[in-house]
Amino acid sequence: MKAEIGRALSEFWEGRTPREKTLLMWGALVLGLVLVYLVLWAPAYEGRQHLRETLPAMQRQLATMTAQANEARSLAGSAEGVTPTGGALRDALAKSLADNGMQPTQVQVIGAAVQIQLKNASFPNWTMWLDDARKQFKVQVSEAHVTALKPDGQVDLTASLQPAGTK
Repeated sequence: MKAEIGRALSEFWEGRTPREKTLLMWGALVLGLVLVYLVLWAPAYEGRQHLRETLPAMQRQLATMTAQANEARSLAGSAEGVTPTGGALRDALAKSLADNGMQPTQVQVIGAAVQIQLKNASFPNWTMWLDDARKQFKVQVSEAHVTALKPDGQVDLTASLQPAGTK
């Protein structure tokens, strides 16, 4: 097949006069230059122009997004430092106790503190929950009364938790 195409082109070329050959070569050269311009030069030139027009807007957007990301990081840190108080703290502690399988007898707000009463609770579970609550809700135990029961590790307890830093 290649040989046939080569033979056909060779016959075509040999049948041309020197003037036709010159015109065909100049035509091929011009066609090649037009193709190079349309395929390589024009898209690159237009792309550069487009980038010149859009790059400043993109840089402004990047600066805005960077500033917003920095603000979000700073706000995230301050949001973690907010400690619930009063009814919100009572509700959060009651939900946390229920999520950990401990059903309080009573959860009430007394002044700045939340008083929790548990009957027949597992002391190890209570201490693990208390450590988690201290970290999560930033509370401290202001008062606790614990009474051991006959089964090992079971207790009745009343504890008052208040936001850390308050007296």
